[in-house]
Amino acid sequence: MKPEVMKRSAMKRVLLVALTSLVALAGCHSFKKENVQPPTPLAKDFKPTVQVTRVWTNSVGEGAGESGVRLRPAFADGVLYLASTDGKISAIDAASGKTLWSKSSRTQGWFGWGDKKRADAFYAGGPTVVGDLLVVGTLDGHVYGINAKDGSPRWESVVNSEVVASPAIAGNLVIARTGDGRLYGFDSSTGERRWVYDQGNVPLLSLRGEGPLLVANGVVFFGSDDGKLIALRLDTGDKLWEQRLASGEGRTEIDRLSDADGGILLDGSTLFGAAYHGNLVAVDGPSGRPLWGRPFSTFTSLDIGNNALFGVDADSQVWAFDKNGGADMWKNDKLKYRWLTGPAVQGDFVVVGDLEGYVHWLQTGDGALAARERLSKKPIRAQPLVVGDTVFVVDVKGRIGAYRLAAH
Repeated sequence: MKPEVMKRSAMKRVLLVALTSLVALAGCHSFKKENVQPPTPLAKDFKPTVQVTRVWTNSVGEGAGESGVRLRPAFADGVLYLASTDGKISAIDAASGKTLWSKSSRTQGWFGWGDKKRADAFYAGGPTVVGDLLVVGTLDGHVYGINAKDGSPRWESVVNSEVVASPAIAGNLVIARTGDGRLYGFDSSTGERRWVYDQGNVPLLSLRGEGPLLVANGVVFFGSDDGKLIALRLDTGDKLWEQRLASGEGRTEIDRLSDADGGILLDGSTLFGAAYHGNLVAVDGPSGRPLWGRPFSTFTSLDIGNNALFGVDADSQVWAFDKNGGADMWKNDKLKYRWLTGPAVQGDFVVVGDLEGYVHWLQTGDGALAARERLSKKPIRAQPLVVGDTVFVVDVKGRIGAYRLAAH
């Protein structure tokens, strides 16, 4: 890795204002002392209106740990894939929770090269899986292609900075994003580099994290660290268009933070994106033309269900918006300052995790709290993953739980 790139990447990590990392304050004695709003207490007399069953639990390594990244599982063909920043990667049967295979990296150079005393493969970006190819990025600037059937290595590529966003797999290409503002296109069979897109100037002060990449119709979509929605050609990496989600204006560096750290949603031909200190915006996918926008500050991903968009704002209030014009449908502030994950739609409910390991279900119709379970006492940062009638939730220590709603 080039010294100047390492320095820029390190500075970005040091000077970030990681609002989501405030979950670490959950164990502090005084939120006033830390100048942080205390989490809203959970109602002790809460009565659920829907029954939730925890089907199974398992764990993978030490999870995201203190890294601040959101390690969300991937799903394909009945199997969940999970990774951890301490070098563990596992495949778990989604129905039973049984571990199918697990690999642990303990050498510098995942394929066995270099100093044996150093651990490598600090998995942080992904995993992503399509067919029998699993791809994951690391904190120390690697992208690995892995056989999804047994965890055996296929290829390794080196990049200039950490990879904390989930890569994308599309046809014969793997697209990976790095913390220094670049996107890379790799051959999915060999890991050979095909193209590089460089965003140029990346803000020195930034929130921790980057949203997953979206690939559709030969185009790569992503939200940038300076508050833009950007579209690239999949085959060449050339920029097609960009649309601003946040102005990046303000009197101080903190006021000017405008990261788009959530994933971009696609519904038909319409894209939806949002940014911290910015707006929720609907954009025509082919042209990049804005359709509507409204103020909404968030650093997590959105989700969509029927005619509604669901989001969690920077104060951890849960919102529902009309996807056709952005009008408010409802807002729930009962979980304010609990530093919620991005929402996931599970049937008629929206699921979020919080800083104390609780999982909450809200009704999509009116936002009323419907159920609550506790996965652990550790923060949950990754957006829950819904597959069929089951939602999978992972905490920062690598514990995963599968939850199913009773028929209603």
